[in-house]
Amino acid sequence: MQLKTVSKVAAACALLWGTAFNAQAATYNLGTLSTGAPLSFNAAVTSAGPFSDIFTFTLPAAVSSGFSLLNFPVTGLFNTVLTSATLFSNADGNLFNGDDSMVKTGTATSSGISFTNGASAAGTYYLNVTGISTGPQGGLYNGAISVAAVPEPETYAMLLAGLGVMGFIARRRNNAQQ
Repeated sequence: MQLKTVSKVAAACALLWGTAFNAQAATYNLGTLSTGAPLSFNAAVTSAGPFSDIFTFTLPAAVSSGFSLLNFPVTGLFNTVLTSATLFSNADGNLFNGDDSMVKTGTATSSGISFTNGASAAGTYYLNVTGISTGPQGGLYNGAISVAAVPEPETYAMLLAGLGVMGFIARRRNNAQQ
């Protein structure tokens, strides 16, 4: 009776070890991002099974960011099922040492993963992309990060003041013509 229990536990441990061994992880450094054209990137998963990739980058001050990921299937060879993408802030630039803080998560749809993040503090961040590669040769996916400047409050004040002046001038001209 105990031999059966020990055999079942050993089989379960072997299965879990095999699953963990098959899981893949890669880390990519995208450098410092800037406003303007989106930064595109791609990743290859070398065999079928679960994966968790990390993309590290640095954001400048007063920006918002958008993230987009898409599967890039090659019929009969490569396919990826993306499950989630999570944005983390990483104050000291060292991964997984306790100071990482989750900022936002995007979940997969049939067309991929896409989400935006509002104004962010300058600093180091990383994007954790998870999924399962289902192709016999693994999987491929593409992504893009766009960064846009967030206007300062003074910009909005100047815009409103300009609109007020234009409205005053238009009203004055309209009264002068009557």
